[in-house]
Amino acid sequence: VYHGLPTNLHTPNLKPSGDYVAFLGRISPEKRVDRAIRIACAAGIPIRIAAKVDKADREYYEQEIKPMLSLPGVEFIGEINERQKPEFLGNARAMLFPIDWPEPFGIVMIESMACGTPVLAFRNGSVPEVIDDGISGFIVDSEEEAVSVLQRTVNLDRRQVRRRFEERFSATRMAEDYVE
Repeated sequence: VYHGLPTNLHTPNLKPSGDYVAFLGRISPEKRVDRAIRIACAAGIPIRIAAKVDKADREYYEQEIKPMLSLPGVEFIGEINERQKPEFLGNARAMLFPIDWPEPFGIVMIESMACGTPVLAFRNGSVPEVIDDGISGFIVDSEEEAVSVLQRTVNLDRRQVRRRFEERFSATRMAEDYVE
């Protein structure tokens, strides 16, 4: 049974006003914000990073990520709260999920889909179970492949992305699956 969210928690944004791709999560080696930055920069699309830095990952942030934050088009906004997520994700052209570990679920993927925002994710852990390749986003195996499909990702039908969220990841669907 997959996680689910209330369908009214995040409203879909079918006409995003932002000209950026989003990264939302934790700054840690396995979440690979470095990949997200390189992908966005190579594609020529600005990236906004909403992420927290845990004490355990402070050294990684300082040594590996902080120097990348001065690159053109890279904006680090820090940690955001639940009320800020719909605007941040909904106005993004796509959400990057370039993980490098066997992610058990990745709730940020369905939060993004709830906003109608397609997801570009690396084939690890639960990603192939969550993303419908070519419909709610794209699944890739390398940074080069990610750069090559990013424009196709941002052009996916946001109504269809939201529809997939409602069909597969609503709280109602989750409850029905538990009852079954």
